[in-house]
Amino acid sequence: MNKEETIQKLKEIVKPYVKEAELLKNINEDTDFINDLNINSANLVDVVLDVEEAFDIEIDAASMEKMRDVKSALAVIEEKLALK
Repeated sequence: MNKEETIQKLKEIVKPYVKEAELLKNINEDTDFINDLNINSANLVDVVLDVEEAFDIEIDAASMEKMRDVKSALAVIEEKLALK
């Protein structure tokens, strides 16, 4: 799976937690989940759980804290997939 495919999959995962669909149109590596997509911290935990399920990976607490934006989420996903 390349980076664009992973971003698209991530976009589908966060979609239910984004109240304004317009915000999803320009999602890219620099998109911040909280500041740009207005996802609250409680829902961010749900996003991480959904990422675990979608990619069949386990994300530890330290990695979870890093997942504040798309770029860091991609890095965590790639790291965890490499360990499988």
